Amino acid sequence: MKVLYDQEMHYSIMDPTGNITALVESCAEPGKQPAAAAEIMARHPDVEQVGFVSVEGAGEDKGGSQISLRMAGGEFCGNASMSAAALYLLKHHTGYSEDPVGKIYNVTLNVSGVAEPVLVRMRKDGSGSFTAGVHMPPARFIEHRSFTYNEMTGLLPIVMMEGISHIIIEEESPFFRLAADHQAAEEAVRRWAGELEEDGLGLIFVSRTRQMIPLVYIPVSSTMVWEKSCASGTAALGMCLADRIFGPVDETFAEPGGSLRVMSDPLNGNTWLFGSVKCLESF
Repeated sequence: MKVLYDQEMHYSIMDPTGNITALVESCAEPGKQPAAAAEIMARHPDVEQVGFVSVEGAGEDKGGSQISLRMAGGEFCGNASMSAAALYLLKHHTGYSEDPVGKIYNVTLNVSGVAEPVLVRMRKDGSGSFTAGVHMPPARFIEHRSFTYNEMTGLLPIVMMEGISHIIIEEESPFFRLAADHQAAEEAVRRWAGELEEDGLGLIFVSRTRQMIPLVYIPVSSTMVWEKSCASGTAALGMCLADRIFGPVDETFAEPGGSLRVMSDPLNGNTWLFGSVKCLESF
């Protein structure tokens, strides 16, 4: 497929719990990636985000392969991390096709937006599908800040993570009504991202019944998406709830594209995010 700058782009469409992700294996220069991502998203309206993957070395991931993922806006993404790990196993893991269903793999990635490598634990479920767990980077800090939109003002918890941050909006908050007014919510997240000088900002709307609606804005790539699921937002919500009780939480949230589970323990700083991922097609 010809995309931009007469460069042929080879990419795969992945489905991590409905958060449809395109992963490009012929990496463009970082400065050209947002434009390449925009063209792919225009060609595939279901695609919510685009990442660029490179693999150096081959074979089983025991230090021989260096797998890197850079999102088009330079942000961190947990669902894309699952997708990149799945793509690596499908295309570069020696012996994958002969491995039995149920086999567990540990894949380590270098991911944009975070300093330390990210561990993804994958279980082979079938042809091109996996159950996955991501060891999420810890929050830089969690605090309550005052936010204003039109005539609404109030304190909201914000989880400041590496590569992206998320504002948690629970049903009790007056801001929760923004979940039903997409234009207003998008205007609010643009404004708040500018005030916070964040490279990526999510609004995570969560009801008392653990229904979650994520909105994610990435200024660099000019993407504004009501995501079918959001791994980093779910992890941020788990971290926020664990911080509130200063104890471990294990919660599953129903999102538009399916369910994601988060386990977070502030006592040891570990947060795991669990979902599923499959490869839909490759170009």
